[in-house]
This record gives sequence, structure tokens and C-alpha cells, in this order.
Amino acid sequence: MRRLSLLPLVLGGALLSTTAIAQSVPEALTESLSVNGQPMPVENVNPTPLEGIYQVRLTNGETFYANADGSYFLVGDLYANQQDGLVNLTEQEGNQERAEVIAAIPEEERIIFRGVGEPKATIVVFTDTSCPYCTRLHETVPELNEAGVAVHYLAFPRSGMNGEAARVMQQAWCADNPQQALTDAKQGKALSGSASCDNPVASQYQTGIALGVQGTPAIILPDGELVPGFMPPERLLAMLGLDAE
Repeated sequence: MRRLSLLPLVLGGALLSTTAIAQSVPEALTESLSVNGQPMPVENVNPTPLEGIYQVRLTNGETFYANADGSYFLVGDLYANQQDGLVNLTEQEGNQERAEVIAAIPEEERIIFRGVGEPKATIVVFTDTSCPYCTRLHETVPELNEAGVAVHYLAFPRSGMNGEAARVMQQAWCADNPQQALTDAKQGKALSGSASCDNPVASQYQTGIALGVQGTPAIILPDGELVPGFMPPERLLAMLGLDAE
């Protein structure tokens, strides 16, 4: 069962102030939503297809639903019952937001394996040089490139920024040839370069946490869907709508 970490004491509900009720509902919920008298860290509020129900997004990325005066909460995913089946609207919105965050990361801050020719699809992978499954995925990169898939790497040191993997990835991002340095690190080779350049490893690690990355590899598809763990090339190509040859 999904639980919202910031809502342990919701049994009594949450209420808006009288002044807030006079505002538009999204504005009122954003400014005045509280639990047990404590204001909630609301980032934004948006209407949903359900009349009188609003999606609330907290600053830590968690989402839930509330009625207009904040007296009731609903934690879970919202589905649309459409003619061709159920559509997870909560997941769709999360994917879109994730894709927008990824798109804002400059290419010069990524380590990119493009292959030859114009890519048919691009995946973004949060990686860790100490992760065996990341190494296994990296070994398939030539096959993915051959099939027209560009692989863009972002750093996600699982043990945090004080761990050895963070230092190694900083070395890779600082290297004159980051692609070769990252490949060498994944093969267990020691890197000799500096880790003290202006590099994006720490910011990418924080971005990964904000996007819900909990382990590596974490693959972000073009539509923003997060695929955790190693994915064989044939399955990944199928998810991208490409045929494996």
C-alpha cells in the first residue's frame, strides 16, 4: 500500500483558513493547506478531470489528491477509464515532468555514446561505476548504438557524494575523454585524472533523487518513463518501438 511520508497524522483531515477559501482553489490549497496546524510544503496544485478534486504536489516530489477545502486527502494513482482501457493519469503526468527535467540538463553535462548517424531514439541512464548491472548495461551500448539508440549517461553514486564511486565519476566527468574514462571505470580500471574540476556529478545525483531514482541503472525513456534496473537490448528496443536485428 502506498503511503505518503509527510501525512502520518491525516485522520483528522486538513483545513484551509477562511481567508484562503475566498481565493481560487489551487491558490488557496498552495498557500494554506495544513495538517494538525502545520503548513504543508506544497509546490503546486492542479485541477483533475474529477470535479472538485485537485492534485497536490509537495516540494519533495510526492503527490496526492485533495478536495476543494483540504478536508479530505486521497493517496494513490488516478486512472481514466477510457474506451481502449485504463490510463494512469498520475503516471502520465509524472513521466511528463520527468522528461521536462531531463530535457533541461545540457548535453555538455552528460557523457554521451551516440553511435554513427542520426539516432532514432535517445535514452538517459543514471549510472554508478561501482554497479555491476550498470557495467552489464554498458556492455550492450555498442549494440544499442548500432540499432540507432543514443545513450546519455548521468551520474548517480548510490552511496552518496562521500563515497568512492562519486569520486571516480567526478574523475570520469573531468577527463579529457569522458567516454573512455567512464568505460575504463566500469571495467575496474583506475583513473588517474583529477576529480576537482567543475563537474555536475553532485547536481545530477540530487536530480536523480528528485526524480525517484532509487538504484542504478535507472533508464529514462524519451517519454519520461523510469525503467529501473538492467534491461536486455531486445526488450529495451521493443519498448522504444525499434526492432532488434
